[in-house]
Amino acid sequence: MTANIALILALLIPLFGAVLIGLTGRWPNLRETVTMVTAVSLFAAVIRVLMGLYAGEDIGVEVVAVMSGVGIAFNTEPLSIIFAMVASGLWVVTSVYAFGYMRGTKEVNQTRFYVCFAIALFGAIGIAFSANLLTLFIFYEVLTLSTYPLVIHKGDAKAKAGGRTYLGILLTTSIVFLLPAVVWVYAVAGTLDFMPGGILQGNLSAVPATLLLLLFLFGVGKAAVMPVHKWLPAAMVAPTPVSALLHAVAVVKAGVFTLIKVMIYIFGSDFLAEVPYESIAVYLAGFTVVAASCVALRQTNIKRMLAYSTIGQLGYIVMATMALAPFSEIGAAIHIVAHAFGKITLFFTAGAIYVASKKTELAQLNGIGWRMPLTMTAFTIGALSMIGVPPTAGFVSKWFIMSGAFSVENYFVIVVLVLSTALNAGYFMPVIYNAFFKAEDVKPDKDHGEAPASMVAALCVTASLTLLFFFFNGPVLDLETQIFGGAP
Repeated sequence: MTANIALILALLIPLFGAVLIGLTGRWPNLRETVTMVTAVSLFAAVIRVLMGLYAGEDIGVEVVAVMSGVGIAFNTEPLSIIFAMVASGLWVVTSVYAFGYMRGTKEVNQTRFYVCFAIALFGAIGIAFSANLLTLFIFYEVLTLSTYPLVIHKGDAKAKAGGRTYLGILLTTSIVFLLPAVVWVYAVAGTLDFMPGGILQGNLSAVPATLLLLLFLFGVGKAAVMPVHKWLPAAMVAPTPVSALLHAVAVVKAGVFTLIKVMIYIFGSDFLAEVPYESIAVYLAGFTVVAASCVALRQTNIKRMLAYSTIGQLGYIVMATMALAPFSEIGAAIHIVAHAFGKITLFFTAGAIYVASKKTELAQLNGIGWRMPLTMTAFTIGALSMIGVPPTAGFVSKWFIMSGAFSVENYFVIVVLVLSTALNAGYFMPVIYNAFFKAEDVKPDKDHGEAPASMVAALCVTASLTLLFFFFNGPVLDLETQIFGGAP
């Protein structure tokens, strides 16, 4: 099988899987088997594309030409394959987790859940392998629309209200800001193709480029730069596997991935350095990091705390990308992986706690570490990664971001990193302390232990990945240095 065929299969497998999941919905065991086979098959196809990239194969497919200089087309490069590997690989683990969660909570509409999950991965993979802005925009919207039914899965008034906020903000930002930005790029450059070094230099003067930059920054609402971030905590009404998809795997990663692609392959680092007010993006992202961390510090609900933590962590990626230092840009790409492993672990643990004990508030977690030792150990690992403590994945990305900031003497980025690290510790460490070193305030009505085995297995896998990435990050670094240059 050639890499080109694998690329096509990577796009078709989740879509075909969604159809089969729908057809087998009457038989839960068969439906879940189809889900798992689909997820594993997608991951295998992406690995074949990765092998083709390493082998230097010419990988690219144009489906249809839409207009002069642009069509629906797909290819791959190092950043694309990193995102695709994260999304497809964690879908396998999330599927295992979802089987235990959905059955443990006796959720309704489980077939619709798995169908929409597969379509969401179709959107994410389409974004990852998009060869131009038009293709990316189409799949960006597919991802938004396919995740809406997941957000409102419970069907109650609270879920529907959260879904309206989710859909309203993401569609508004993409139509009002992102789409005009895409049209503007085509008008001045005559193409929307992603090209190393960018396509705007010589086609757009520096001052209007500032406005275009802001259109992209706020148009990519999935990156959750304030003030277009409220969709993310609103989506916490969804079941925990959906929260994991939104906050760790597909949706937010699609946002920051899109911004990095635009900055590298549409603007280009050299042209961005000429944009007079480019640093506005750095300041907005830095403000988002600190403000979101402060809000997280005041949360009492587990998932809402994790939601605001996600907003801050995404700010790291945007800020590091816009700092225009090779090491920081490498750190931004690494943080896509590091945050995925750490944050999905945290959401998995939140869901496991709910299934086992029905607890959703931080104040209810005193002493729970002794009832659920595996779950809370995994929580500890994920939290330490968000703080940036070795030996976790989060330390690696923060190391590169900080190194880049020092190399260009960007003291604003340095201060934000130090301050936010302290804030992260401020809201994560008390949870860990209370779970293991405080006695239960009230004995639960029913004694409980760990969540179902499939859920515990999944969170142990992602916690292990969070630790292993600290030691075995060489292949990812090799790919990322091809994007940004320089040797770590």
